[in-house]
Amino acid sequence: MKGLLTKEKKAELHKKITDVLVEVEGNGNPSFAKYVVIEIKEEEPENFSIGGQQASPELVEKITS
Repeated sequence: MKGLLTKEKKAELHKKITDVLVEVEGNGNPSFAKYVVIEIKEEEPENFSIGGQQASPELVEKITS
């Protein structure tokens, strides 16, 4: 959901997901990292519902605080 991840959190996800893929798919070979492609797609909060209620920017703020 757009607004949940900071630039730093996205960088951390890219690193950790790459590390996992290198370990699992690349059999631990560090050179496999050059073949890992990760895309983080963010959607507007109003495209989601949580507990049957449409999400809002306020809900995102509440979740991230």
